Amino acid sequence: MSTELNRDGSSKNKVLVTSILFMGLGHILYFKQYIKGVLYALVEIISICLIPFFVQKISELITLGEPQPDIAVKLRNNSIFMLIDGVMIIAIIAIIIGIYVISVRGALNEYKEYCINGVLKTNKASMAGAAGKAFPVVGIAPAVILLLFFVVVPLVFSACVAFTNYSAPEHIPPNNTVDWVGFDNFVAMFGGEASWTSAFGRVAIWTLVWGVLATFTCYAGGLIMAVVLNESKIKIKPLFRSIFILPYAVPAVVSMLVWKNLLNGSFGIVNRTLMEIGMIHGPIPWLSDVWLCRVVCVLVNLWAGFSYFMLLIMGNMTAISGDIYEAAKIDGASKFYMFRKITIPLVLYQTMPLIIMSFTHNINNFGAIYFLTGGLPSVADSTATSAGGTDILVTWIYNLTVTLMKYNYASVLAVVIFIVMAPFAIFSFRNTKSYKEGEL
Repeated sequence: MSTELNRDGSSKNKVLVTSILFMGLGHILYFKQYIKGVLYALVEIISICLIPFFVQKISELITLGEPQPDIAVKLRNNSIFMLIDGVMIIAIIAIIIGIYVISVRGALNEYKEYCINGVLKTNKASMAGAAGKAFPVVGIAPAVILLLFFVVVPLVFSACVAFTNYSAPEHIPPNNTVDWVGFDNFVAMFGGEASWTSAFGRVAIWTLVWGVLATFTCYAGGLIMAVVLNESKIKIKPLFRSIFILPYAVPAVVSMLVWKNLLNGSFGIVNRTLMEIGMIHGPIPWLSDVWLCRVVCVLVNLWAGFSYFMLLIMGNMTAISGDIYEAAKIDGASKFYMFRKITIPLVLYQTMPLIIMSFTHNINNFGAIYFLTGGLPSVADSTATSAGGTDILVTWIYNLTVTLMKYNYASVLAVVIFIVMAPFAIFSFRNTKSYKEGEL
């Protein structure tokens, strides 16, 4: 094979084919960049040596093991380990392919520079240039690898479980194997089994309603209190600000458990106090009636979360120039008009991304529901599906994994949450004025 290159660009295909045939070969043959070429070649040699291992793990990922009733349980195939290993091997293969692409593009870039300058780089110049160009890649590589193996791989694994029958009692490894079942779990959840479909529809609707109400009430409450404190002339205003921040400062777990005891229907202080002063004649089922319990969830979440938005909005209001309000007063604008036309637009402009983040947080707000109500009270399908009257999707996922061990259905719900929330959050954020940096 001739190692001479033409400067007119006609040797591009030769460089491309050689670089594709073996990683780093183009660097060694045509550009005499031996160190870089050997490093790329070493990656491919190691990859070739690992091909049998890769094939084994991919094969196990496809089959998820075979039943082995004749051997000890500890020695049987563990389908879940095979699934995790297979996903990790795919991630490693993706890294190798990425390095392969970088090597090919590097060879083509070297040829492009040769066509322009007419001189091949020396090994020293090549390594110095590579070190400069590779510094950002090397710097970010650890973060990318950690992100790949600690974020992407677990997400892919969780999504894969949705396409298996990983559930109790018949498909729990290592006693039994897990099988791929395609979209059977999605069919069962979205129309195949009446109880599961009914539970999913009820929980999904309440999750969306809860997310909207929890976000709106906390933001509106924080906005109102921020305006009141900002406009009030009382000297102890810092004291009120400190008092209002206490619910947010106390850990949510502690707050929710305290409220759970306060609102207990039998011995809760709220009911006992109301009965002692004669306001009610019998206990109010705060946490046992479905609709009342949902109202309680929203109100307690408002108590615990409005102070965050209050501080946030107060900080934004201090950045609004007083000249704007003075000009509005001169024009005869009322305080309510200035609040509606000046304060709200300016505050919304600054806080809209955080409102979107708060909505996505409330959709997955496990603590506010679980520690206050535990997903109770029970409804008609709770026995079969473990979905309580106040359960949102994330607390239902917890019940499915801990109580029923229906990991496949829990994974379906996790996939649904991601499919719905990720595009919504990205689209909403990209269309805010804050992101576009547009005019008000």
